[in-house]
Amino acid sequence: MAVTTPATDAPLSQGALLTPGEVAVLFRVDPKTVTRWAQAGKLSAVRTLGGHRRFHESEVRSLLQGVPTQRVSE
Repeated sequence: MAVTTPATDAPLSQGALLTPGEVAVLFRVDPKTVTRWAQAGKLSAVRTLGGHRRFHESEVRSLLQGVPTQRVSE
């Protein structure tokens, strides 16, 4: 079953969708933080038929590239 956009009923582009928990692991934040980012418009989300948020992996990966990495103390 293809996920569709509510306004146009057009199928979304194929690509992996991540849960808030999976995105949270990548950014090392709490899943509630990811939900707040989506509510604030900082990260776009797709709603499933059950009302759950899913995030496009390609968008998350591109945002993740802009996050500075932690340095390990020597």
